[in-house]
Amino acid sequence: MRIRIVDAFTDRPFAGNPAGVLLLDALPDGTWAFPDDRWLQRVATEVNHAETAFAHRLPEGGGADWALRWFTPATEVNLCGHATLATAHVLHSTGAHPGQVRFATRSGVLVATPEADGSLTLDFPTAPLTEVEVPDGIAKTLGTRPLAAFDTGPNVGDLLVVLDDEKTVHALAPDHRALGAHSARGIIATAEAEDPSRGYDFVSRCFFPNVGIAEDPVTGSAHTALAPYWSGRLGRPRLTGLQASPRSGRVGTELRGERTLLSGRAVTVIDGELHARPDQAVGSQSTLPASSA
Repeated sequence: MRIRIVDAFTDRPFAGNPAGVLLLDALPDGTWAFPDDRWLQRVATEVNHAETAFAHRLPEGGGADWALRWFTPATEVNLCGHATLATAHVLHSTGAHPGQVRFATRSGVLVATPEADGSLTLDFPTAPLTEVEVPDGIAKTLGTRPLAAFDTGPNVGDLLVVLDDEKTVHALAPDHRALGAHSARGIIATAEAEDPSRGYDFVSRCFFPNVGIAEDPVTGSAHTALAPYWSGRLGRPRLTGLQASPRSGRVGTELRGERTLLSGRAVTVIDGELHARPDQAVGSQSTLPASSA
């Protein structure tokens, strides 16, 4: 089977967020299904990027075109923006599915649309934000006290914290182990852009210790929570976010009520063959960690 590594939310290699993408073959009888979960998890662990996406075709005439699942090196997750963008990029660039594609996922049907400028737009559910008390101890964990905190709902599963300014976000050096106590997946830290003339309206960094990711380079799902917060603060439905990780990347957002559009580009960096097929024994060398998202 062909396996690809795609850098998402960037227009150049070695930036943005890398994702593994595996388009699964049909079964011998011509039908389509996901292999054993243990095999999927072990492939994702071997790829060792923030997410690996697995997709297979669905019968024509239904509500979606491809089934899609996402695994971190440690567990399956409910929603992943950059690996969805990466999968849509592979489908579009290889001709496997030109035009708009509908993915059946744990978070419902997600739509990816190629644009004339070469970018892709994802249609995702907007995360429901609920303001909560700033948790005790998080100031020590982050190294700074947030101005406000928000629960982002079950699909995203993060605590969104608003910080004083962009410099504070860039300077964060959190205690990653302690961060895991504050939410199901992790922490989104954000602040308003210091100078919007640089081409972005807000900055963020994302730390996901509970799914085996110390810092995620560029997180599409987090922007389904960042978009409603910053659109409400800044009074504009269309914004651009800079995720200020070492690899960095930009995500265009457009708030449409219960849906959020995320836009970006992607680049295939590696295109190779996976020789460990699903019909080979998975073995029992270790016990896989339980899902936490």
